[in-house]
Amino acid sequence: MSLNTKDYYYDLPKELIAQTPAEPRDSSRLLVLGSDNSIEHKHFYDLIDYLREGDVLVRNNTRVIPARIYGKKESTGADIEFLLLKRKSIDTWEILLRPAKRVKQGGMVIFGDGELKGEITDILDDGNRIVKFHFEGVFEDILNRIGNMPLPPYITEKLDDKERYQTVYSKTEGSSAAPTAGLHFTPELLKRIEDKGIKIVDVLLHVGLGTFRPVSSDNILEHKMHSEYYQMTEQAADEINRAKEQGRRIISVGTTSTRVLESVFTKYGEARACEGDTDIFIYPGYKFKAVDGIITNFHLPESTLIMMISAFKSREIILDVYKKAVEEKYRFFSFGDAMMILK
Repeated sequence: MSLNTKDYYYDLPKELIAQTPAEPRDSSRLLVLGSDNSIEHKHFYDLIDYLREGDVLVRNNTRVIPARIYGKKESTGADIEFLLLKRKSIDTWEILLRPAKRVKQGGMVIFGDGELKGEITDILDDGNRIVKFHFEGVFEDILNRIGNMPLPPYITEKLDDKERYQTVYSKTEGSSAAPTAGLHFTPELLKRIEDKGIKIVDVLLHVGLGTFRPVSSDNILEHKMHSEYYQMTEQAADEINRAKEQGRRIISVGTTSTRVLESVFTKYGEARACEGDTDIFIYPGYKFKAVDGIITNFHLPESTLIMMISAFKSREIILDVYKKAVEEKYRFFSFGDAMMILK
């Protein structure tokens, strides 16, 4: 195994970074990496052929909030951007501020027509800010009016339909980014999956931006993960434990669902109704405790996500698969194609 960040780099032509989602959702391509490390090239609607009766499909039902808001510094009128990362209380958030140097502690930023004001109350070690918002009415309603979907910086085209950056089963608001592996599912495909006898279980993880950032330290072990809020219900835990006892497979939809499952199993040795924050960092050498298969998108070079899936197979196998995906002109990142990886 390698602990050197540079060993998780691969060359990606810019034109393979998907700018728009596939239509319909499940028409995107699907690379299947089998248990024997064989590779098959399919479409996402073929996923059902690789799921068995009795499998448990675990998905993240978080919903992305319009977390990017643009305002003006109260004292100078300078343009300021807030990216909401993590809710601390009813009116307090951890945010990313741009340009960072423009607003000091105690500074105020005005949004909309003054219906929302943000006061910087603290500056964290990593440069993020804590902001206390002042408003009348319901914060979520204001945010829906003035906020923008927080698309990653590598997507430069405008998204006409905000719902295309949500999964069709999104439910609980709180994410700063979409759990993108889930974007490929349609209601029709999900019904076909259920009709085949596959159990669908929801967990929750509010996705922060730390998950997607490339690792900046040369040594993986020096990287600190940002924590993200997760939740597992009793119903979900019972279904997962029953499947485990009966030797049925747990297939996670995306790295976020994987983080929930592995966090809970690492803590309790089984699935359990619980909630909390997780900063689990999965890289080669990690032994998976819950997951037998992962459905995921193609990830950024040197990111914690490519390290996670390298832990599921091996760095050499995953980088070889990525090389083939580039040769086959798969589409990469959030709006890109998918892969299914089986143990």
